[in-house]
Amino acid sequence: MNKKILLIEDNEPMRENIAEILSLAHYNVATATNGKEGVAMAELEKPDLIICDIMMPELDGYGVLHMLTRNTETASIPFIFLTAKAERSDLRKGMEMGADDYLTKPFDDLELLNAVESRLKKSDILKKEFSKNLDGLQEFIADARGIEALQKLSEEKALKFYKRKEEIYQEGNYPRGIYFIAKGKVKTSKSSDSAKEFITGLYKEGEFFGYLALLEDNKYSDTATVLEDAEIYLLPKEDFNALLHSNAQISRRFIKMLSDDLHEKEEQLVKLAYNSVRKKVADALVTLHNRFNTNNLGHFVINISREDLANIAGTATESTIRTLSDFKDEKLVEVQAGKVTILNYNKLQDLKN
Repeated sequence: MNKKILLIEDNEPMRENIAEILSLAHYNVATATNGKEGVAMAELEKPDLIICDIMMPELDGYGVLHMLTRNTETASIPFIFLTAKAERSDLRKGMEMGADDYLTKPFDDLELLNAVESRLKKSDILKKEFSKNLDGLQEFIADARGIEALQKLSEEKALKFYKRKEEIYQEGNYPRGIYFIAKGKVKTSKSSDSAKEFITGLYKEGEFFGYLALLEDNKYSDTATVLEDAEIYLLPKEDFNALLHSNAQISRRFIKMLSDDLHEKEEQLVKLAYNSVRKKVADALVTLHNRFNTNNLGHFVINISREDLANIAGTATESTIRTLSDFKDEKLVEVQAGKVTILNYNKLQDLKN
């Protein structure tokens, strides 16, 4: 399907010339003769890209950009300013307001088409859905590498294999990058002064971990340990910073990839604060099921020690063992040899405080 471009230009010969060039390049072109008309058309048509003159009657290009960025449905549409040489000193204002690019009049056909193609390509990366696995991450990085500022992203796959209970990094270490789980499961935890372990996060295939220390430019505040044999990909610190800081659109897409599980973590903290021991252990089992039973198997089995389950639930190990025994008697779970089998997920989920 051909991309739709909205051209907002009050000069008729200029408008017709640009529209003709874009049409010959197989773009669908809609035109507006002034800023007010352009805003209305953008809100109605939702084009893939907007090209807009700065100096126009009724509503200038700055006003158009301001109104469109306030509307969530049009705020992310790539926006290219058209400007005369005499107006170049004002371009900084437009770029600070959120414009993606500009073309200085007069420009030739190739300049116009290159600018349009470049902006549409960047926009496609943001809209694209990437698989939550190593191939998806590599595809995202490969696409990002097509943008000039990100061409130096590493092409190496720093994949490492870890055994169960092996530490990936320790509390107090300085980060070398962020980690992505290609296979397996990982927990992050920290120890209190009394040597009690507190689980700070659970991660599965397709998820990042260890990035907060990089964002804060600080040491790790917890320790990452493998729960189940894992294959872990290290995204170097330099690549992480490039993805965050070199291009605003790529940065927003990357942040979304990082932050998918934040809401879940907030809910987990609330439950730890207010629930009974039975409810905490039940919720911990439900959480493990929801995060790791990706194949929707009937009776979900997880290899986990009583201590790790207690740390996830936020309860004493002895209390967790007693509660598991009760759940076994109630035929909610089966427990043997370091494995917990969830027999009745719905009852665990609906357990009252």
